[in-house]
Amino acid sequence: MPADPWVLDPLAVAAIAGMSLATYSMRAGGFWLMRWMPMSRRVEAWLRHIPGAVIVALLAPMVARGGPAELVGVAAAALAMRVVGHDLAAIVAGIATVALLRQVL
Repeated sequence: MPADPWVLDPLAVAAIAGMSLATYSMRAGGFWLMRWMPMSRRVEAWLRHIPGAVIVALLAPMVARGGPAELVGVAAAALAMRVVGHDLAAIVAGIATVALLRQVL
């Protein structure tokens, strides 16, 4: 007889709760620490560059393991960012390019 799908595994619930607490702590801790940090031009520039650094950190392993579709996708995203100047447009252009090339290649 199969297990009831509505019964929650206590270990999974504990893992999810622990990860939620860790995520909230990191975010709340960052806001808490920024309260005492003076907003200089350098800090503002650093905060502006965080999203790009996160995207590069997430995409670099995929591009390193990927093939030509991924390389062309990164080029398309960079071109869209240069032309349009909007992060979301660059992400959409890169994803669409990779998806299309994976179907063709």
